[in-house]
Amino acid sequence: MDHAPPPPGILIAIVGPSGVGKSSLCGHLLEHSDNLQLSISFTTRDPRGNEQDGVDYWFVDEDAFMAKVARGEFIEFARVHGNLYGTAIDVVGEARGQGIDLLFDIDYQGLAQLKAAFPDAVGVMVVPPSMDALEERLRGRCTDPDEVIASRLAFARTELSQVDAFDYVVINDDFERAYRDIVSIYRAQRLTLLRQRAFVVDTLLS
Repeated sequence: MDHAPPPPGILIAIVGPSGVGKSSLCGHLLEHSDNLQLSISFTTRDPRGNEQDGVDYWFVDEDAFMAKVARGEFIEFARVHGNLYGTAIDVVGEARGQGIDLLFDIDYQGLAQLKAAFPDAVGVMVVPPSMDALEERLRGRCTDPDEVIASRLAFARTELSQVDAFDYVVINDDFERAYRDIVSIYRAQRLTLLRQRAFVVDTLLS
């Protein structure tokens, strides 16, 4: 007996300003989800801390990145804080075809391009409780000089102004609550008609 192919994998993008906590939320979600994988982006920025090539990002120089752009290998790409980031088409297509869910840590420009290619992709904007709280978090990292922090705060306002492009907004004023909100969104996506219709039609009504 032939088995029906798995429903397409969920594509969920977690987007938010620097310092809002999206990377921590993404890491926690990946750690506690069986069928969810990180969509590993290509980037021209240097590795930070213990980041590894092929695990956190694919680290390439700008010439190599732009060659991939010219060959049409990215679903989405954007320049953020002077560095280029992009998502490879073949990685997403292969995972989605196998029913594997993918998590994207991208910006609002990337989300727009992702949704253009896959209209059912889900965008979650993570926002701070206030701009003062965001500035405090950025300064608390003790990694950036004042001018970089000012630039990040200015760009944060640009990002937040794109809120209408998103499906959900999660306020990260408490990490555990924000995490539970994102888990609820992810679980709800598994119950959509797109992913459950085949079970009803092929299993219950056959």
